[in-house]
Amino acid sequence: MDLPKKVEIIEVGPRDGLQNEANFIPTEDKINLINKLNKTGIKRMEATSFVHPVYVPQMKDAKEVLEGIDQDPSIQYMALIPNAKGYERAIENGVRALSLVVGASDSFNLKNVKMTREESIRNFEIVIAKAKDNGIFIRYNIATAFWCPFEGKVDPGIVLEMVRRIDASGADEIVICDTIGRANPQQVFELLSRISDLKPKAMITTHFHDTYGLAQVNVIAALQAGVTRFDTSIGGLGGCPFAPGAAGNVATEDVVFMLHEMGIETGIDLQALLTCVELVKPLTDRELTGHFHKVKKL
Repeated sequence: MDLPKKVEIIEVGPRDGLQNEANFIPTEDKINLINKLNKTGIKRMEATSFVHPVYVPQMKDAKEVLEGIDQDPSIQYMALIPNAKGYERAIENGVRALSLVVGASDSFNLKNVKMTREESIRNFEIVIAKAKDNGIFIRYNIATAFWCPFEGKVDPGIVLEMVRRIDASGADEIVICDTIGRANPQQVFELLSRISDLKPKAMITTHFHDTYGLAQVNVIAALQAGVTRFDTSIGGLGGCPFAPGAAGNVATEDVVFMLHEMGIETGIDLQALLTCVELVKPLTDRELTGHFHKVKKL
């Protein structure tokens, strides 16, 4: 296989991993988790989100989390925003890296932010212009890029057109998300290869959920398509409040173990990750879906 020598792992556990938990996780536990993740070698993570607490109550303490963590200047801490109001709240709280999300599926986007795909894209074009004037890093997630829980298979043409528009708007990073974990390796390779052919200026990252147990093989397919950046979640935590049936994200420790076994560098300490897994176990009533922490042998 033609594989890279090094990849980047972006930790999304503190935001995407915890947002779907039914019981509110104490703010101090979220802060403790992020502070432990700081010591693993991870250099980028989604720390929280500025969404309305009525819709995602787990993230209602975004301000307190950001104020409480030990912010390492070598680590990029990102906050997800759903709209222009979220942008203002994030900036007020000193966030310098924003994560936006628009669903390739209109049905999903309407459930998620009560706007059509086109309405969200246009609103975010204004947000991005404002953010770039202020030197803010923009990470743009294309949700339901492969399958939608309401509409089924998504037309790749829609995703490719979104990539073109998002790249033209000045986003720094575009994340291709398998929100419900339904994609297969062939789909992943083909879509990412077509995205690569567009030669976007933005970095391309992938985000896989593990609903059907295909997340790690999809990582391999993405690697073969030239992608070197991957979202993962500690312990395999995750899910989406607006995507029925979506399981957790691919586990950080599983992906790092797999890549290291393949001779691919990540800069991440596996043993330090296992410490973080132990921290998240009591934070959820669900069994963690990651595999490596159950073996604990290098």
